[in-house]
Amino acid sequence: SSSLRALDQAWRAQPQDLPAALAYARAVFTLGFNEGDLRWFGSAKAALTPWWQAADLPADGHFMRGLVKQGFHDFDGGLQDINRAIALDPARAEFWSWRFALHLLLANMDAAQQDTEDIARRFGPKEGQIYSAVLAYRTGQALAAVQKLSASIRLPDYQDAASQVWIGFHLGEAHRVAQQPEQAIALWQRLLLVHPQSHLLRLSLADLLNQQRRFQQAKAVATANSTQLNSNLTDALLMQALLASRGLKAPDEAALAQQMAARLQSQALRQESLIERPKLIYQIAYGQDLAAGLALSIENWQQQKEPPDAVLFAQAALARQQARAAEPLVQWAQTTGYTDPQLAPLITQLKAHPSWSKERP
Repeated sequence: SSSLRALDQAWRAQPQDLPAALAYARAVFTLGFNEGDLRWFGSAKAALTPWWQAADLPADGHFMRGLVKQGFHDFDGGLQDINRAIALDPARAEFWSWRFALHLLLANMDAAQQDTEDIARRFGPKEGQIYSAVLAYRTGQALAAVQKLSASIRLPDYQDAASQVWIGFHLGEAHRVAQQPEQAIALWQRLLLVHPQSHLLRLSLADLLNQQRRFQQAKAVATANSTQLNSNLTDALLMQALLASRGLKAPDEAALAQQMAARLQSQALRQESLIERPKLIYQIAYGQDLAAGLALSIENWQQQKEPPDAVLFAQAALARQQARAAEPLVQWAQTTGYTDPQLAPLITQLKAHPSWSKERP
């Protein structure tokens, strides 16, 4: 877009100017985050390189650096920067929002609970209710979350596009976790008509349709507006299209699998070491390399603890007959209280698996 070009030019003209670098970094990070295209995170990091080690940044500088660090899976480093940003300027709601998200991802539920209380105190009960609802469905209270988020999404304060997508995503997740997949699908379909650019909604819907074995619809959602060779699809959407094609026994499955393999190969050649979910799905759910998938799951789980990764981790451990390898995720589910219709039966299978008791040291 022309505004991004202008920010790019301003930064390139003065790469040592922090405000210009921050404005460009924010624009490209947001683009990468919204579109699910991680290459933009590299552009954001490049803009911040002169200040990568700086200790005396303004609040915005710490915040942006924290976002980029967590984008590259340095979650502890990202959290430190975001904590610093909050200490310098506690009146910025987005700082608190990201801190809450990182606490969830690191499974620090006590800290996330503290964040929800601080948010309610600083930014009002309406805002606080959204975060307490998200925490509720991530700790085994999905029906309470559905109730709260159903109210929040209708409030006049939250009718802007960003709020509708964000609250709508979490409301759909709460429905899914509460064993109400049809409500989640209907909600995300409705929101996607209004916000067709939302990668988050499109991916969530395609994934859930595949889970429900509604492969035709999943494929249509994942590949909407795709070019002939799917070069404009993110890895995540291409992976959902591949799973749908396999479910349909469609003739293009081999071509899609080849496209996915080529992308992962070029990432390996570029020595991109990030463990991204499409790679885990390809190895585990698609079954390309279960041994490598389990090894990656074990490594990934040490960094971040997200429900979709828990499902893949459990599937890999079961497929490899190494139930005990998934013990960290079973403990996480027990400690947090999190459960969902996909994960619950897998945890039961892990505990019942002969290798669960056999491998006990």
